[in-house]
Amino acid sequence: RRLSRRPAVTLLDVFQQHARRRPHQPLLRFQDEIYTYEDMDRRSNRAAWALSRRLELQSGRTVAVFLPNEPAYLWTWLALAKLGCPMACLNCNVRGRALRHALEAAQATLVLASPGERGTTG
Repeated sequence: RRLSRRPAVTLLDVFQQHARRRPHQPLLRFQDEIYTYEDMDRRSNRAAWALSRRLELQSGRTVAVFLPNEPAYLWTWLALAKLGCPMACLNCNVRGRALRHALEAAQATLVLASPGERGTTG
């Protein structure tokens, strides 16, 4: 039903609703850390600010995300959604020709990666 509404309710809408209603409720547990809705909202706001102000990322620009499965992945996704930027999810285990193909197919304006994800594409 939510998707048939106009405009459709997105995952970002649902997240923001929960962040307003229950900011201190845990959203994510990663290793020994617990992140609340408020934590994720604040971190994603900071990331969105940095992407838009420092890197001049504009709405509608595709961003390739090459991050491992960690909390930064979630707040990066939220930041991009807040900016209106499509996210091309790249498998951080892919290398070589497969990675090059994924990057070319994404036609991304920007690639976000963690420092540990360096490698060659050839």
